[in-house]
Amino acid sequence: MESGSPSCKGHRYPVEVISHCVWLYFRFPLSFREVEELMLERGIVVSYETVRRGCAKFGQAYANSLRRRQPQPGDKWHLDEVFIKINGERKYLWRAVDQDGNVLDILVQNRRDTAAARRFFRRLLKKTRTVPRVVVTDRLRSYGAAHREVMPSVGHRQSTYLNNRAENSHQPTRQRERAMKGFRSVGGAQRFLSAFSGISPHFRPRRHLMTATEHRTEMINRFAIWDQITGTAGQPTAA
Repeated sequence: MESGSPSCKGHRYPVEVISHCVWLYFRFPLSFREVEELMLERGIVVSYETVRRGCAKFGQAYANSLRRRQPQPGDKWHLDEVFIKINGERKYLWRAVDQDGNVLDILVQNRRDTAAARRFFRRLLKKTRTVPRVVVTDRLRSYGAAHREVMPSVGHRQSTYLNNRAENSHQPTRQRERAMKGFRSVGGAQRFLSAFSGISPHFRPRRHLMTATEHRTEMINRFAIWDQITGTAGQPTAA
């Protein structure tokens, strides 16, 4: 297991069981109880509450390890925001991806005004430690005002049609939001989506650009990376 990942020492279940539960939950639109059922079918008795605790403890750490292995972000960033309902209240999910579809960051905020856009821009620069050549956004005026203040030397394109890459990246989140019947708190949504945006894309290569053989090879490589960062390389799988 990579340094920085939480240790499984003292846990009732071995790392291969924990990592498999985390993979199931963040890769597929499953509830904790459905993960419990899938593990039982494999002969492993684990409660949904144990699955929940394992995902909370290990999910973000695994996501961080995967992000550290990602290449340097591209120089073209696509930013977009969509509303999500949290306990019946409208909040906004801000997302940034590069030209290759790699998720740079996500942030749940109460508003979509200039202050929120400025906060997201600054967070992006601090997290990626790089400055893009150009950013692409929709026509929300808040982007223009925040861009002029935070990164005036960076090109800025505003278009509804040029930003499809960012808009499409919201689709897996929408799928999970429906499966989870919404989020219960802003903090809970931020924690889940932060881990989800690091783990789920790792197992979603750009399939439409690959042959079947290339896709299988790529997935084998990605599973090998998962085994390395979770510490299960060379150990039997949960199946």
